[in-house]
Amino acid sequence: MARRRNDRAPRSPQWSPRKMRTLLAGAGLAVAVLAAGVVLAVVHAIHPASGQPTDDVSAAGPIPEPTGPASSEDVQSSLAARPMTVVPESASRPGPVSDQDPGAPIVLPPATSTGPAGVPTGFPHTPEGALAQLAAIDQSALQSDSLAGARAVIQEWAVPGGPTTTSWSGVRAMGALLDGAGLSGGGSAQFAVVLTPLMGQIKGSVGSDFVVPCIDFELDVTLQQTARGAVADCQRMVWRTDRWLIGPGDEPAVPPSVWPDTDLAISVGYRDLRHG
Repeated sequence: MARRRNDRAPRSPQWSPRKMRTLLAGAGLAVAVLAAGVVLAVVHAIHPASGQPTDDVSAAGPIPEPTGPASSEDVQSSLAARPMTVVPESASRPGPVSDQDPGAPIVLPPATSTGPAGVPTGFPHTPEGALAQLAAIDQSALQSDSLAGARAVIQEWAVPGGPTTTSWSGVRAMGALLDGAGLSGGGSAQFAVVLTPLMGQIKGSVGSDFVVPCIDFELDVTLQQTARGAVADCQRMVWRTDRWLIGPGDEPAVPPSVWPDTDLAISVGYRDLRHG
């Protein structure tokens, strides 16, 4: 008589420790690649024309001087529109720190109060104050981790005729971050953005009430793992009563998004930022 087999439920497949480590490493790599892609998507969202098919770095030439009398608005627009150095997309990725001396840092004055939409403010009526206010605006918008947060910031910090809740590059950047992460406009508790101003330059000023500051940020995007890249922003900053706001007119020409403190970052005119 044949021996009766035991009736047993089929066993679950066993994952070896090595197979588990391989699986988790692969998942982590996929997350890191996604996050890195999100960083680069922000560069394209803010400055769609900045992506170049070559790795050449080219200096932008001067714009023609007006032939007739120029109004203050004309001079401001010429300053804002003046092209800046064009760099390849790869320049926004982490690179080796330079041993060159970038020169004296730009000292950012501290905020003395909190303004609308929770943005730090109270910066002085100086070009450095305009740069510090722009950094605070950009940080507050992107670190809100939501489209509603970014829109609330620009609604309070742009004058009529300036960027809007639909046109501002900061809103486009927030949308690119969320799209790249596969999230809705409300974001997620597992998703975090940190924007750190590390280098900058004053592109120019017209009188004491109009400044075009440019900031080169380190952008850290976390989605289980953290990816890093550089993104830059220039804006028309105008002094109104007691604070700096983003002024009217088209957003300035595309600034170079360069990994901070590299040879290239120094060569395009960025200087280190220091908090006073």
